[in-house]
Amino acid sequence: MPIAMPPLAVALAYDGLCTFEFGVAVEVFGLPRPELGPNWYRFAVAALDPGPLRAMGGIRIEADGGLDLLDQADVIVIPGWRGAREPVPVRLTEALRRADGRGARILSICSGAFVLAAADLLKGRRATTHWRYAATLGELYPDIRVVPDVLYVDEGNILTSAGSAAGIDLCLHLVRRDFGPEAANSVARRLVVQPHRESGQAQFIEAPVPIACEGARLGPLLDHLRETLAEDHSLPSMASRAGMSLRTFLRRFQALTGTTPGEWLATERLNRARDLLERGTLPVEEVATLAGFGSAATLRHHFRRRLGISPATYRSRFRRDPAPAT
Repeated sequence: MPIAMPPLAVALAYDGLCTFEFGVAVEVFGLPRPELGPNWYRFAVAALDPGPLRAMGGIRIEADGGLDLLDQADVIVIPGWRGAREPVPVRLTEALRRADGRGARILSICSGAFVLAAADLLKGRRATTHWRYAATLGELYPDIRVVPDVLYVDEGNILTSAGSAAGIDLCLHLVRRDFGPEAANSVARRLVVQPHRESGQAQFIEAPVPIACEGARLGPLLDHLRETLAEDHSLPSMASRAGMSLRTFLRRFQALTGTTPGEWLATERLNRARDLLERGTLPVEEVATLAGFGSAATLRHHFRRRLGISPATYRSRFRRDPAPAT
């Protein structure tokens, strides 16, 4: 019986390459990860244009091959694009349609969504891009259901992310799909990022930079809240612990975190519940209590609102298999 090859991830390179977005693809899919076993992604760079290619910041890229690599890829990453209104070569759109036809997973980061749109891969689908380009994407391609306030959209084999750093969230999401939560968490630890963020990109739109003293004063409170998620935390009690009036506390909490105390607590509790569901077989009611939701009904409400699935379905998809006995 033939041995299955590890999935091949291919990142597109083009003249005028978006350096950060390309770096995300290289870091997640191209870095050797022996700790995750022999089936980790193989990685290659496919050049759209004759090289060497220029990338932002004075960098030159030498690719592993041309667009023929897309015909072999299991995963294709489009790391941004030259501009929202820049034409996309027909040879690239045709290669992407062929890849889609044979079931390859195709990801776009930031303005890379315009490449997928030009290839007609987003028609009738939900998609996102950087918040600065969302209106333009909807204007140029009215048959796309643009979702402007999320970090990424998963439409099966077609996945799109919001601006720049949201590409990390999307790539970790695909790792999670392909290799499970333990692998995604391992990659996230190497990147020194959260394995999953629940907030959307709306919080980053023209948001003020937090004042340094706010982090110093609220940091201990956030640590305390994370350690005591199972307890009740009222707004007055949180403001008192931070040594602020309620009005000042709400303003500074929003400035520091980009969200309200209630939404922040809900996100932290959801992350705790996800971890408990992935790690063991505790009843959903007990998971709800330990995570601070109080009841299974409240836990189910938050799972459906944030993730679109029930806790039981989440556990069946992402439960970490126990290590085999030796």
